Formats: sequence, structure tokens, C-alpha cells
Amino acid sequence: MIELRELGPGDEEALLRIYSAESTRHLGRAPMDADEARYRLRDIMAAAAQSPRTLYVLGLAVDGHLLGVVKLHHDRPVAAVSYILRADTWGRGYATKGVRGLLALAFGHLGLPEVRAKHRTDNPASGRVLRKTGFIPTGERAGFKTYALRSTDLGHERQRHPPGGEPATAIGNRLSTAGRSPTLV
Repeated sequence: MIELRELGPGDEEALLRIYSAESTRHLGRAPMDADEARYRLRDIMAAAAQSPRTLYVLGLAVDGHLLGVVKLHHDRPVAAVSYILRADTWGRGYATKGVRGLLALAFGHLGLPEVRAKHRTDNPASGRVLRKTGFIPTGERAGFKTYALRSTDLGHERQRHPPGGEPATAIGNRLSTAGRSPTLV
């Protein structure tokens, strides 16, 4: 079972595996070390407690094992989605499901008008995830391919039933109201 859940104490070791050298090579950053994992978790938990909440950093877990992190930043003029997975889990559709869950939250419960994303030009797999989840390419800038998805791009039927997923409003409502472990199936 695939679920998006809040990150918390005890996730440090999983973050180290997720933010490995192989997984971070397209992010322009160094792999995470133990000190950074503790620091990031503290910040993530503080952001989750903010009201209003402007940053969702959720763990992507499969059968209880944390395999990745998906983020929705809506503290910017236009909201943005990002994601990272453990390298040994690439190519299994997990990033696609995680992004769909965040889009359901963004367009469903939060009612955002637009979400953007980007990836480095040398990371075409990330572009495939974005296109599968409905993002539309908008150009290329500073070594990144850029994408946008507007609620109006989804259309009434696609917003209710995103490709390969359940109704967006159902996922978004669970993410925001069902406690710590909403399930994505």
C-alpha cells in the first residue's frame, strides 16, 4: 500500500537513504548527512505545525517503508511541487503517485489556481513524472525545464478523476483532515 504521511521522529535513517549521492545528483546539492537529517526533520515538523500551513513535506511510504519525499510549497507567488525518491525505487511509479496526491491537495482542499514544477534538463525521468501527472511544459531556463498546471487545465472531469488516480478532492481531504497517514491507492 502506498501512502503519503507526515514525517517525524524516527525518519532520520530513511532520509539519509533517500537523499543519497545518487538521488541528489540532479538536485545540485550534496547528499544528506545525519546532522542535516535531524535539522531538516525539526524544520519539517515545525512547518507542519504552522497555521496557516504553507509547506507540505510528506513522506512517500510503501508498505510502511519510507521511500521518498514529496513537497508542496505554497509560500511563493505560485505554488511548486518537488520530489525525491531512493534510487533503488526509481521506475516503479511511486513519484507519479506522490505528485498526484500533492496535486489533489493543491487543487482540491487548498483550492490553488496553479502549481509549477521544474527539473534539470539532464533528468528526463523527472519530466516524464510531471507529464504523466498533467503538467504542461512551459519552457527552459537556466538548465531547467519548467512546467505548469492550472486548475483550469485539468477540466472538470480530470480534476475529479486525475489520470490513474482517485478523485482529487477525496485525496486532498484525507491529506488535510485524516491525521498523519492518508492512504493513496
